Amino acid sequence: MNLLMSLLVMISLASCAGKEKADLIIINGKVLTIDKDNPMAEAVAVKGEKIIAVGSNRKISGFAEKGVTKVIDARGRLVVPGFNDAHVHFGPLDPDFIELRYTTDPSVITEKVAAQVKKSRPGQLIRGGHWVHEMFIDKKWPSKELIDKVSPDNPVLLERADGHSVLVNSYVLKMSVITRETRDPFGGEIQRDPVTGEPTGILKDAAMDLIKTGFAGARRSAEEEKERTWHGYLLAMKEAREYGVTSLQNAGSADFEAYVKLQKEGQLTSRIDIGAPLTGDTAVLLGYKETEKKYPRNGDWIRFGYLKAFSDGSMGSSTALMFEPYTDNPSSSGLAMWPYEQLEKMVVTADKMGFQIGIHAIGDKANNWVLNAFEKAIEINGKRDSRHRDEHTQTVQLSDIPRFARLGVIPSMQPTHCISDKLFYEKRVGYERCKGTYAWRSLINAGSMLAFGTDYQVEPLNPMEGLYAAVTRKDRLGEEGQGWFPEQKLTMEEAIKYYTLGSAHAQFMDDRKGMLKTGYLADIVIVDRDLLTIPGNEIMKTKVDYTIVGGKVVYESGK
Repeated sequence: MNLLMSLLVMISLASCAGKEKADLIIINGKVLTIDKDNPMAEAVAVKGEKIIAVGSNRKISGFAEKGVTKVIDARGRLVVPGFNDAHVHFGPLDPDFIELRYTTDPSVITEKVAAQVKKSRPGQLIRGGHWVHEMFIDKKWPSKELIDKVSPDNPVLLERADGHSVLVNSYVLKMSVITRETRDPFGGEIQRDPVTGEPTGILKDAAMDLIKTGFAGARRSAEEEKERTWHGYLLAMKEAREYGVTSLQNAGSADFEAYVKLQKEGQLTSRIDIGAPLTGDTAVLLGYKETEKKYPRNGDWIRFGYLKAFSDGSMGSSTALMFEPYTDNPSSSGLAMWPYEQLEKMVVTADKMGFQIGIHAIGDKANNWVLNAFEKAIEINGKRDSRHRDEHTQTVQLSDIPRFARLGVIPSMQPTHCISDKLFYEKRVGYERCKGTYAWRSLINAGSMLAFGTDYQVEPLNPMEGLYAAVTRKDRLGEEGQGWFPEQKLTMEEAIKYYTLGSAHAQFMDDRKGMLKTGYLADIVIVDRDLLTIPGNEIMKTKVDYTIVGGKVVYESGK
């Protein structure tokens, strides 16, 4: 703490007797509040779980009480609201997971699988993933031959980064009875060798459901699995707090009781929403209502979230549902996960019962279908503040962009998908259709409030990668030029806003979260670089120095 600040604190301690005292104050910061009425400040005071004041160093120092108040001197560093990831697939991490992100040489896959096989028992499931075949040297889909020779006695499942395709070995195909005679399921594809017709080992979307899971965790005892799972939750929480992610909105169901246990043991360091699969079955929906009572949406920590469905697949796996055929595969326009009529019926039924709904939509036809279904729900059930969500909003017809704001549908988007998928997007759908791809600026100009996230573990959880993507639209190596469709770029302040207040709005918590404002939850992050002024190539190098959740410091870098 510098000399001036020390004097201010001493003066305040002497002159502010009787004034409410804080448990924690942050002084000498560059505080980006995301509060339009008080956009920048120097300091923040916290009592319990909430912020009690935001303002100047002199003002906030008056809330300090010697021996009681913890004082953090930000030393000029940037202070922002805690990051709120609006779309994650969060859960226990597997310490044996084979990480293949950014792999360019397919032989690396063989080597990593072989290494894990040596550490595993025969029959034990080996998992890994995050590969992208467009990043491979030959840019070809991998096949089972890549891993069969090193894994004859173990089932191997390696998911593509988008989670919509998986590479399996012959062991899995045999156990699952997937042969050349097996028919493609609705909404899925078994990739086949064009000459022999035999499965290549690539299963897309609904075809992944054909995998028999009886071998999962083979030869591990129930106690071993339980211990591994608990350790996995602790690893996941550690990763979130080190990245400054103070809130998580799980895209789908998860184990509520696991997070209750984490909270009881003082290990829950991120707030979490947990949803459930969208359905039109009213009996199931009534069951969801009971769960919602147990984990109410007016709570602050563990809450029932939105109902999730898929309308299509992914662009990377060529299963995103498009109006027109793929440019690089004119025989396909993608896959619908549901017939439109069934999707609409589920939406109308769940909306009538008051649920919030979020639907995965990648292709322009899929996004159109989702908007149509939400519009039908308004027509039949009447308009309310439903805040239904279009999860991903990746490729949209330009004529559909104004409909989001008009219908009150939230574009829940993940900026890193833009810089990952730009490698192949134009090849898939051509230049013209890319004009409506990751159209952040166009959606904002049309009146939408965006909600940002990562789609973790599809993409890394680190918010800095998302912020970099939002303001540069360049690949991670920092290519020359203005970025991909640069007219859609955001300012850094906007990107942080949609990663905090925008995400809070999407979960009906913008009245108490997403800003550094009196009365709001004290979820605060201090970073080691000034994101508002540094060049783009330094954004992803930015580290979190402090993560504060509910007024408690849950992570400190020690710097």
